Amino acid sequence: MIDDAIRVLAGDCTVIADGTDREEYRGRVTTVVKPDNTVLVHDVDGYQPVAWLTRADSVSSASDPTDGFTLVARKDAQTLRIAAHDQDGFAHYPASAAGTPLGDCPDCGGALVRSSGVHCVDCDARYGVPSDATIRDDRCNCGLPRMRVERGLAFRVCIDRTCESLDAAVREAFDREWSCPTCDGDLRILRRGGLIAGCEHYPECDTGFRIPSGVIDGECGCGLPTFDTRSGTRCLDATCDRILEPALEAAGDD
Repeated sequence: MIDDAIRVLAGDCTVIADGTDREEYRGRVTTVVKPDNTVLVHDVDGYQPVAWLTRADSVSSASDPTDGFTLVARKDAQTLRIAAHDQDGFAHYPASAAGTPLGDCPDCGGALVRSSGVHCVDCDARYGVPSDATIRDDRCNCGLPRMRVERGLAFRVCIDRTCESLDAAVREAFDREWSCPTCDGDLRILRRGGLIAGCEHYPECDTGFRIPSGVIDGECGCGLPTFDTRSGTRCLDATCDRILEPALEAAGDD
C-alpha cells in the first residue's frame, strides 16, 4: 500500500536548528521528510544526519525556481529551518513500509511483503496477521499465501480472514470443548479484542481466558487444557498454579 510520499530536498543550504541551543550549518545537503513528519538532513559524512527533528508537529515547505526552496519544521520548542541558496532537487516520491518479500500480489502483480501485517507495495491490498503467524510458501485458491498459527492446534489458513477464517477454524475445533471452572456453563470461542474461551452465561458469569499461542499438550490439575508454548507449558488460565498437579500425582503412583 502506498502510505504517502517521501519528500527529498537537495542543494546548497543553510540549516538552522533552534531548541535548547542554536546550531547553524551550511553545505550541500539532502533533506528527507518522511510521512510521519520526521525530518533528516544528511551531508556526505557517515550515516547520522547533521540535523533532524523526529515526528515534527508541523512541516511546511515551498520551492521557487529563482529563490530555491525553504522548509520549516516545528515540534514543541524546537524549530528546524532550511533555506536553499542553490537548489539541486525538490521532489516527492511514493513510499510504503518495507518488509520481507512474500511473492506477488494476486490483485495487481505487485510485491507482497510482511512488515506489520502483510501488504502490497503497489496497491491498497492489506491483511492483518497475528504476530506469531508463520507465512507459508503454499497458496490459497485465491492466490494469497497461507499462514500457520497455533491456537490449541496448528491451523493453516489464508492470510485473508474473509477467505479462510482463523476464528471459524478455532471455533470449530474448540467451541464448547471445555467447561467453565466457575459455573456449569460451557466455554465458547469468542473474539473480544483477541480470541478467548469465554463462559456462555456471560454477563452473569464473566469467566474468560485468552487462547495462547501454542498447541494443547495435556490437562491441568484445574481441569482446563495445558498448552505447549514458546515460553513453556501453561494452563489456559494464565493465573492457574495447579499446572504441575497431574505430574506430581503420576509420580506419587510409582
